[in-house]
Amino acid sequence: MPVQPAGTPAAAPVPDLAAAPAPAGKPGPGRDRYLDLLRAVALFRVVIYHIFGWAWLTILFPSMGVMFALAGSLMARSLSRPAWGVIRGRVRRLLPPMWAFSAVVVPMMFVLGWQPVKEEGLWWFAKLAWYVFPVGAPPFPWTSGDHAGLLEETWAVQAAGPLWYLRAYLWFVLASPLLLRAFRRLPWVTLLAPLGLTAVIGTGLVNIPGETGNALTDFAVFGSCWVLGFAHHDGLFKEVPRYLTVSLAAIVMGFGLWWASGHLTEDGWDLNDIPLAQAAWSLGFCVILLQYAPSWRELPGRLARFDRLVTLANNRAVTIYLWHNLVILATIPVIDLLWKIPFVDAHLGSAVEAGYTLLMTLLVWPLIGLVILCVGWVEDVAARRRPRLWPNGSAAGSRRR
Repeated sequence: MPVQPAGTPAAAPVPDLAAAPAPAGKPGPGRDRYLDLLRAVALFRVVIYHIFGWAWLTILFPSMGVMFALAGSLMARSLSRPAWGVIRGRVRRLLPPMWAFSAVVVPMMFVLGWQPVKEEGLWWFAKLAWYVFPVGAPPFPWTSGDHAGLLEETWAVQAAGPLWYLRAYLWFVLASPLLLRAFRRLPWVTLLAPLGLTAVIGTGLVNIPGETGNALTDFAVFGSCWVLGFAHHDGLFKEVPRYLTVSLAAIVMGFGLWWASGHLTEDGWDLNDIPLAQAAWSLGFCVILLQYAPSWRELPGRLARFDRLVTLANNRAVTIYLWHNLVILATIPVIDLLWKIPFVDAHLGSAVEAGYTLLMTLLVWPLIGLVILCVGWVEDVAARRRPRLWPNGSAAGSRRR
């Protein structure tokens, strides 16, 4: 089961993972439901990718680039207020959900045999601080497990995979005041500079070893998407003819695919493993999404039936993203219980084996729902809101405390 270790109008608020959540009732007058929909789709795609590992999903919808672009737009909007207060608010909304996640995962690592002090010495205790404030890479064992075989040996690697996004997000938040100032003075240079940096450190031309190199590469790969959010908020798209914007975006995306074609890895066209292709494709893709962005106060037509799911996903984005890998792993021992049913073992064994990933896909959503009920309320506490169990926008959901 592959798991990757680890995008309106200027006045409309744009969602990001640590942004203020949607209200419990109907969305407020300032929310753009198109952008809420984009984030919900991005989260859905991340979960499906981590179940099936289909490389083509990274091309069909580059979720991480989309989420960074949306977050950058909201950050630009928020920085109309004093920068320190904005940064403090973003960090406050991000950290408590991560602490809740760490409070479960880190003890599990120790219970299942992790002995980092023997392996790394007392320096390991300093690294543990990254589970509190993730500007660095939180440590975890590369192999772990239990005697009953309920967890894969690489479960800790997969569970900690999403933490790279939190590190990159925090770096962008801290750098945003300077990045926004640079963008407003030299917009095109600031927009394209991360792409150039990716061409240097993301291709092996300059090799920066260890987690420092990984962090800088993530910052470079998605830096243009983040700055693109600035451009979207500031209305830069309105100054460039649409045909020119789309044409340039198509050229950048074409370059990304061309580069990927010459640098395929063992996972083929998985752009997560090809930094320069990921950076170029994500940038061009997000340009088109934001250039054609409608301004929806409500989801139109048939999309309206997904309104509550979109609202729930936006209110619990941090929870869903942090926990989804661990939840995917939890589906395995649950499905394996089917083999203990005599009829299934005798007559449906081959069918269960053939449809294993489909069963995982069906089971993962109720388990994610269970996690939302158990720890999702931490996002409300972090945002200084009244805790809610199931904030999907319905009146019943708003009454659940």
